[in-house]
Amino acid sequence: MKITELLTKDTMMLDLQASSKDEVIGELVSILEDAGKLNDAASYKQAILKREEQSTTGIGDSVAIPHAKTSAVKSPAIAFGKSADGIDYDSFDGQPAHLFFMIAATEGANQTHLEALSRLSTILMNPEARNALLNASLKDEVLEIIDRYDAEEEEEEVPAQDPLQADPRGKVLAVTACPTGIAHTYMAADALKAKAKELGIDVKVETNGSGGAKNILTKEEIAAAPGIIVAADTKVEMERFKGKPVIQVPVADGIKRPQELLEKAVNGDAPQYAGGNEQNSDNQSTEKESRNGFYKHLMNGVSNMLPFVVGGGILIAISFMFGIHSADPKSDEYNRFAEILNTIGGANAFFLIVPVLSGFIAMSIADRPGFAPGMVGGLMAANGNAGFLGGLIAGFLAGYIVVGIKRVFRNLPQVLEGLKPVLIFPLLGIFLTGIIMFYLVSPLSAINTGIQDWLGGLGTGNLVILGLILGGMMAVDMGGPINKAAFTFGLAMISAGNYAPHAAVMAGGMVPPLGMAIATTIFRKKFNDAERKAGFACYFMGISFITEGAIPFAAADPLRVIPASVIGSAVAGALAMAFGIGLPAPHGGIFVFPVVEGNPFLYLAAILIGSVVTALIAGLLKKPAKI
Repeated sequence: MKITELLTKDTMMLDLQASSKDEVIGELVSILEDAGKLNDAASYKQAILKREEQSTTGIGDSVAIPHAKTSAVKSPAIAFGKSADGIDYDSFDGQPAHLFFMIAATEGANQTHLEALSRLSTILMNPEARNALLNASLKDEVLEIIDRYDAEEEEEEVPAQDPLQADPRGKVLAVTACPTGIAHTYMAADALKAKAKELGIDVKVETNGSGGAKNILTKEEIAAAPGIIVAADTKVEMERFKGKPVIQVPVADGIKRPQELLEKAVNGDAPQYAGGNEQNSDNQSTEKESRNGFYKHLMNGVSNMLPFVVGGGILIAISFMFGIHSADPKSDEYNRFAEILNTIGGANAFFLIVPVLSGFIAMSIADRPGFAPGMVGGLMAANGNAGFLGGLIAGFLAGYIVVGIKRVFRNLPQVLEGLKPVLIFPLLGIFLTGIIMFYLVSPLSAINTGIQDWLGGLGTGNLVILGLILGGMMAVDMGGPINKAAFTFGLAMISAGNYAPHAAVMAGGMVPPLGMAIATTIFRKKFNDAERKAGFACYFMGISFITEGAIPFAAADPLRVIPASVIGSAVAGALAMAFGIGLPAPHGGIFVFPVVEGNPFLYLAAILIGSVVTALIAGLLKKPAKI
């Protein structure tokens, strides 16, 4: 596809009236809107401004390339604007920008569109092309200039050099990546290659763009490289560079100071990358590398899930301050604002926890094509009461299914390449993930019923053992079928007039978030900054009986956190029974303590003891956080 199929006369303005950065963005958005290229101009402008917050798209040399890839775009397009006076655009070189190319890419832009958009960035790195555009006075002239410099070229693999002509210092390697993968990724690559040619340095650049990684660095090349440049503002696979001199900088530095980066890299003037593990042994096994990959994918899901857990959980906790039943229109305690808070936090934010976890795990494994199958699989897990463990299974399942689909269709003819991201990957990925999850999730309802029947058969013959079992069950899957089975049993006992089992249930459910909150306070060095912040929020979720607050910790480190939570919750449940506590309220945490039967201070003591047990076990077992 030619660039001029996306840049047309109706998306050009050669006499921009704007005098500020915000005004020129608004003017270019209006051009695209008037040309019928946008679904939602306001959302598209918001996406443009969000991209500007990450780093300016004023690349210097009189050029700015604001861009966004979003569903607010109806069809891929480029808007061109020109300002004779120039506009302060926070450019890399501090000079006013005169040429503006606004790139609008659809969420599902195909490969041919993405390649055309990225080629524009390459053209604008050419001084002759820029000067010609600065002097152009007619729209036809602009199109002719773009056509003249536009050449549809695949990013070439750098051929092996003649050993006699090869640079004795070795081949410098580089990786470039920006959040949208459209403009800066390729501009940084072009800047590095152009400067390397000028300096006589042998270089190979891997680009991580919207269409996936190209010119991928091999193990042999990495092993032989004197140094590696990573110019990126987004996630890049770094573990492969362990033990090598690596320069890590923002993608903008690849454009602004390529000479400095290349000279440092070719001389090995950079710190050695230590990798995800503190150990520096060269004999790492494949199994170890596989575990690192598992952890990386897991953390990608957890980090993206965390805002839903924290935001939704605190909103639910605030709603309880108006009364335990304040969100129920049928209750005398009903409060409209409490209902709104509960709806936002519980029915919406919390409902998305498992799908988001699954979607981002799958995306980490299979890149963008894995996201939709992962979300669908996670939603099936949530609707089937499979809890976050079901979400973990769905995420990894979807991710590796899509990886397999990519391999099966890797040799499609070039003319069909555009079908992969918009048809083949989502269709087959969602279908295969969905059909497998359907058969994995369905039996859980039968398991639920069986667990409830088993608990009912225990009766009250041994309340302490019953409390230990119920408390422990609340922490096994934190909102999943086992947790829900114990909770449902507690509700059934309330209906039958037996309030003791539900006291154990609530105690066990409060312990996991409280335990992890205490652990992040006492063992601060065992947790990273994000986990410590989540731990603070867990105090509020714990006292509000929101067990799901501990999910991020359990998902990130299940082998330590889940056993610690189960033990602490079991202790709390057993003590609640031993202290003769009864609880007639179905929910509410600390806010319903005034209505408990028995001594509320002993009930509080049971929960605190269980929480401290969880905190100590988790804190002592965990390794120091990776910085």
